[in-house]
Amino acid sequence: MVFKKMLSAFGVGGPSVDTVLTNPNTRPGLTLDGQVNLVGGDAEAAIEQVVIGLVTRVEVEGHDTEYAGTMEFHRMAVSGSLVLAPKQQLSIPFQLPVPWETPITDVYGQRLHGMTMGLRTELAIARAVDKSDLDQVAVHPLPVHERILEAFQRLGFRFKHADLERGHIRGVQQTLPFYQEIEFFASPQYASTIREVELTFVTSQRGVEVILECDKRGGFLSAGHDAFGRYQVSHTDVDRVDWAQVVDGWLRETTSRYGSLRSQYGPSHGHGHSRGHGMGGLVAGAALGVAGGMIAGEMIEESFEGDFGDFGGDE
Repeated sequence: MVFKKMLSAFGVGGPSVDTVLTNPNTRPGLTLDGQVNLVGGDAEAAIEQVVIGLVTRVEVEGHDTEYAGTMEFHRMAVSGSLVLAPKQQLSIPFQLPVPWETPITDVYGQRLHGMTMGLRTELAIARAVDKSDLDQVAVHPLPVHERILEAFQRLGFRFKHADLERGHIRGVQQTLPFYQEIEFFASPQYASTIREVELTFVTSQRGVEVILECDKRGGFLSAGHDAFGRYQVSHTDVDRVDWAQVVDGWLRETTSRYGSLRSQYGPSHGHGHSRGHGMGGLVAGAALGVAGGMIAGEMIEESFEGDFGDFGGDE
C-alpha cells in the first residue's frame, strides 16, 4: 500500500489528461475551442489547477551564438482546484482567445517550413509531478496577410523559410516577446538589387504593421547591406487595393531609402539584423502570462514529429 502511494506520487496510476480541440485550425484574433478530459487514477487526486497554453519554437541570438528553444507565450487557467475521485471522468470546456500577434504557421493548407505550434495542457497535482498533453495547432493568415503573401508570389518571390526571433523590433508596439520572419528569395525582376527579403507582420485589432528587411546586393563601388521599411495597413484595406502594386512600391521605396531607415532599428545583432533586441517585448508579453522564458525543448519537439509540407520552400 505504501509502495502504491509512492508510485502514485510519481504519476503512476495517477489521473490522466487528454485535450480535444473542436478544430485545430484558427487565425490571429479568433479562438481555439475544445475540452480537457480528465480521468481519475487509482486513488483520489487533489488537482490544484488545469492550465492550457500556446507553445512554439523560437530562435534566440546570444553573443555569437544562436539556438532554438520552446516558449509558451499565452496561457489560461481552465479550472481551479478540484478533487478527482478514482476513475472519475470529467470534461472541462474552454475557449482560448488567440492573440492578434500569434505567428502564422500554415498558408493554403500547407505548413510553413520552419514553424511549429501547439496547445499544451498542464495538470498540476498536489505533491506530485505535473501531467501534460500537447496538441498540434495550425494558425492561418488573416485576409490582409493572405493578400500580401499572394502579392509576393505574384511578383515571383519564392518562399525560403520562416522562423520566430526572440526580441523586440524597436519602435513597433509588440505584445509578444518574439516576432516572425517569413523569408523569400528575390524574383528575377528584383535580383539585380535584392538577394532576399524578410517579411514581418505585427498584427493588432486595428490592422497590421508590415516590416520589410531587404538584403541588398552591392554595386560597383558599394558593399551589400540590409535595407528596412515599415508600412501600416488596415484590415479594411483588404479588397481596396492592388496588393502586387502596393508591395512592389514598398520594395522599391525600401531599397532606395536605406540611409534614413536603418537608424530606426538600432545596432546590428548578428546575421545583419538591425533590430533592437530589448526587454520591452518581454515585459509587455508578461501581461499575457508569458511563462518564465525558454523551456527545454526536447520533450515538446518530440510531439512535433513529421514533415508538415512546405510552402514552396528550399532548404
